[in-house]
Amino acid sequence: MSQTTNVKIHPSWKTVLKDEFEQPYFSVIKQAILKDKQAGHTIYPPGSLIFNAFDSTPFEAVKVVILGQDPYHGPGQAHGLCFSVQDGIAKPPSLENIFKELQEDMAIDVPNSGNLQRWADQGVFLLNAALTVRKHQANSHKDIGWHKFTDAVIRKLSDEREGLIFLLWGGFAKKKASLINTLKHHVLTSGHPSPLSANKGYWFGNKHFSKTNEILTNQGLKPINW
Repeated sequence: MSQTTNVKIHPSWKTVLKDEFEQPYFSVIKQAILKDKQAGHTIYPPGSLIFNAFDSTPFEAVKVVILGQDPYHGPGQAHGLCFSVQDGIAKPPSLENIFKELQEDMAIDVPNSGNLQRWADQGVFLLNAALTVRKHQANSHKDIGWHKFTDAVIRKLSDEREGLIFLLWGGFAKKKASLINTLKHHVLTSGHPSPLSANKGYWFGNKHFSKTNEILTNQGLKPINW
């Protein structure tokens, strides 16, 4: 585990992902980030929060998986949970549309903060496919090896857990369905909540939040307090 000694990650994930952390490609990821930092690039999220999703939601506690593509790349936004921003930071358009759908679906008022930590604490695993990004450069770390790592994470969840609910929003996320055993897990898909997709009618009305809670309740599990 020498690869991850300086980051916060729940022990359950250290055990599950031990083999991945020891793969050569994981060293390449670390080297690419270090090289960027040495070249003067600011990397988001901060190092201690890169594995925040894993630290917040232990492997056995995962009930729902939401997959994002890339951390937000503006100052103070990314904190290791997909679609989420830290307290006091303006909500990005995709997150605004997530809250609008939630309001429409379950009559939940739009919260002041865009921090989704409360979801993560209830078993919603908020995973980005790439865990880091350069400041102001979307998808700048998509090719350094993160996708290989997070694909392995999805496979582990699929193989070793049962009855999980995967929410795949947008074309990129939908492609990850091939990693999931749909005979023992639930996969809900829709358009992406970004304005480009949502305003064309591909996001609003998917009712993923109420559907998720219905599935959880049917499994005898506590629903998410969205």
